[in-house]
Amino acid sequence: MGLLTFLIVPLLILGISGIIYIYREVVRLMSRSALKNKVVVITDAVSGLGKECSRVFHSAGARLVLCGKTWEKLEALHDALISVADPSVTFTPKLVLLDISDINNMEAMGKEIQDCYGCVDVLINNASMKMKGPLQSVSLELDKKIMDANYFGPITLVKAILPHMISRRTGQIVLVNTIQGKIGVPFRAAYAASKHAIQGFFDCLRAEVEEFDVSVSTVSPTFIRSYHVQPQPGNWEASIWKFFFRKLSYGVHPVEVAEEVLSTVSRKKQEVFMANPIPRAAVYIRTFLPELFFAVVATGVKEKHVVEEEK
Repeated sequence: MGLLTFLIVPLLILGISGIIYIYREVVRLMSRSALKNKVVVITDAVSGLGKECSRVFHSAGARLVLCGKTWEKLEALHDALISVADPSVTFTPKLVLLDISDINNMEAMGKEIQDCYGCVDVLINNASMKMKGPLQSVSLELDKKIMDANYFGPITLVKAILPHMISRRTGQIVLVNTIQGKIGVPFRAAYAASKHAIQGFFDCLRAEVEEFDVSVSTVSPTFIRSYHVQPQPGNWEASIWKFFFRKLSYGVHPVEVAEEVLSTVSRKKQEVFMANPIPRAAVYIRTFLPELFFAVVATGVKEKHVVEEEK
């Protein structure tokens, strides 16, 4: 009996693993096939995440409209995509020069994007501006600049594209947000405020356009790390706050986020939160035990000041 169990358990584990692998591959292939011929707009295609989204959606057969602030980078991305693509199953991407913070020009940009293929099936809002610093040292002008890039710009573009989706009774609008749309992190006040604002807008938008068969999705990683930057070693376990930020600092790789965005679009998920257990727990603690969360955050700020004074 013992020998039989010894033989069956590994085979059972192997069988379950095989089933899970096959299921994931089937879902991945279905996700890609669902995007064939779809017009997909990426608002910041030249960022790390934007490049990865461009890669996965292009290989899935989507008709891409790639946006960015630098024409040379857009052309380089265009050339990189078509150099490795099979022209029989992919489309040549269209390029649009777009500064998401240029609100006054956003309506015209929306029309230019629409004119590329005559419609937009999926709008992926991934353009963003980051900023870090004590709030009392950040000028109001910079606060407004952050809000323009992270809130007013994206929603202005959404409002330019949305009427066409409603008239066609189809479409999907995706926001790549961050954990800071859920919780406020010290020394990132303007950034967190802009991310809270855009999260609230998309939550309302989702409810308002459901009757028109327009889907709204949000994908919120802790943050998207660069390709090569790794967390610095150190004695991070000295406090709960430092332990939390050690976990937070790993972030999510652009490739992982791009694959999740592809899955979110194909399966029309409403909300995805990409985080390991520590940041995920912080969101729940902020909701159900706010006093504890505020105490931990305040402790972290005090510790930072102590470290700066020691230096």
